[in-house]
Amino acid sequence: MRLIDRIAMILIIIGGIYWGLIGLFQYDLVAGLFGGQDATISRIIYTLVGLSALWCISLLFRARDYEEAE
Repeated sequence: MRLIDRIAMILIIIGGIYWGLIGLFQYDLVAGLFGGQDATISRIIYTLVGLSALWCISLLFRARDYEEAE
């Protein structure tokens, strides 16, 4: 697994935990740590997690390609 794949997976896991906090406790951890949802750093974190999710879509198709090649 390439480094970018691992980074994307880690960010997706963090994003999942983040959404769990929102769903269970109605607490926005990113906004709480970095000064609100509109803060620049918060928006960067939200964007990175979203881009990681898009990148991980490619992992689904690459896994299928590896299985078909064998």
